[in-house]
Amino acid sequence: MFFATSFGTLFYVSVLLVNAIAILNEQRFLARIGLSEQAYQQSNFGNEQTVTLKVINLISAVRTLLRIPLIVVNILIIVYELILG
Repeated sequence: MFFATSFGTLFYVSVLLVNAIAILNEQRFLARIGLSEQAYQQSNFGNEQTVTLKVINLISAVRTLLRIPLIVVNILIIVYELILG
């Protein structure tokens, strides 16, 4: 029983974190903290793979690839919570 609740909580937290990454606005938020692709290209001229570039790529991949699956997962979670509470 404890493992199932821990797994469910971990699943909810991971979905919420991915939702938070997916809704970040590039112009209003990410550019201010230097995590937009344009701001990174202006500040660095090299082609090296830094941690900042990897974070930028992760954010853009989440926003591009997980948009439709996140909609489906969020609908399933809402239906589950409505039915089973």
